[in-house]
Amino acid sequence: MSIMSDEQNTAPAELLALRASIDNIDAALIHMLAERFRCTKAVGVLKAERGLAPADPAREKRQVERLRALAVDAHLDPDFAEKFLNFIVKEVIRHHEHAAANHGGKQ
Repeated sequence: MSIMSDEQNTAPAELLALRASIDNIDAALIHMLAERFRCTKAVGVLKAERGLAPADPAREKRQVERLRALAVDAHLDPDFAEKFLNFIVKEVIRHHEHAAANHGGKQ
């Protein structure tokens, strides 16, 4: 009974510590995504200025392959990693299309 009591006493502290780690990781992910989107928005502007297409299927394919390999190395489900990247890429393309539309009248 003493062992059960010890486990119950330590579980909440461990749970709080794990949740604090998750919160820190979530914050880091948000900041990293924000930085990634700053870079991709700059790419969108450069593409618009040079008349390049908002989407680059060949690059996207390479990115998916690269991310799937990274996921395998990190013991993360590569299908999940691909879905995550596809979600991000759709938003990036939307930003690039917006940049192209805004740049269209400025030539």
